[in-house]
Amino acid sequence: MIKVVLVGCGAMSAVWLDAIVNSPDLKLVGLVDIDLARAQSCAEKYGLSEISVGTNLEAILLSSRPDAVFDVVVPQARKDVVLTAMQHGCHVLTEKPMAATMQDARAIIDAAQKFGKIHAVVQNRRYIANVRRIRRFLDSGTLGPVTSVHCDFFIAPHFGGFREEMDHVLLVDMAIHTFDAARYMINAAPQQVFCQEWEAANTWFKQGSSAVATFTFENGAVFNYRGSWCADGVKTSWESSWRFICERGTLVWDGFEGLHAQHKTHVRDGLFDQTEDLDVPLLHSNDRVGGHKGVIADFVEALTGNKAPETAGTDNIKSLAMVFGAVESAERGQRVEITA
Repeated sequence: MIKVVLVGCGAMSAVWLDAIVNSPDLKLVGLVDIDLARAQSCAEKYGLSEISVGTNLEAILLSSRPDAVFDVVVPQARKDVVLTAMQHGCHVLTEKPMAATMQDARAIIDAAQKFGKIHAVVQNRRYIANVRRIRRFLDSGTLGPVTSVHCDFFIAPHFGGFREEMDHVLLVDMAIHTFDAARYMINAAPQQVFCQEWEAANTWFKQGSSAVATFTFENGAVFNYRGSWCADGVKTSWESSWRFICERGTLVWDGFEGLHAQHKTHVRDGLFDQTEDLDVPLLHSNDRVGGHKGVIADFVEALTGNKAPETAGTDNIKSLAMVFGAVESAERGQRVEITA
């Protein structure tokens, strides 16, 4: 049984707590939040009357002696939480993004190596069934190498609160999900990005609610992202809509349940090669899915099986670098190198 302390009892913590209390491998022994009443409310809601609750992480770690810390704090506080946890002998699973800056992200990776602890990030979009199916299908080579990927994200949420006052709101708060999924499905590392942000006339966000970004990858693939958080009508899925163009065909995902693949035949009809539909195989028994639950299960397996989790910080920093690379490009108005 792995003993866990959860830090950060805001709205996002509910998804984590649901997964923790329903896991036979985890035992929640502490809750920490800067607002004591909020932490106590979480404990009461989940019937956790026997656990340690407080505002001081170090004190809770000393009293409860957990094996791992689950970090759900705001990104600006993340480095301090992770380093404190590791100094007290804990492995850490953290909410996305893994840090507020690339400097903080590197400091977290260095700390994990120094203390010999596992650090991973809840990058839950890659634990979606169709993302797994696409990666496996593209890896099979049926359509040949990926040459370009086109992704659209168009919705219009009225969050209220901090998001509507953020700089680079689409890139910093949301796009890391899409960028990480793209990096996973393309199965290559990003090298360069050119990005432009703008404010639509109808926007209710302070800055950066619309953006386009073009990434080049080490295998020659180009990933084109188009997004807006103030696009009313005909909205896409939260997972975006996707088109993967390969040497011998195309795969399209509507972001919901629809997957459609075609490959070209050796018969030409006028200007065009004829195409045939292909079936995209169903999930493999080894495919890890389940969103937050899938990531947490993978983390638990890493702790008990002595293997690196799929979303280890050493890998996830590459997705964070895509975000900050896009931000830098938008600010400078030129293409930039992506350095993790």
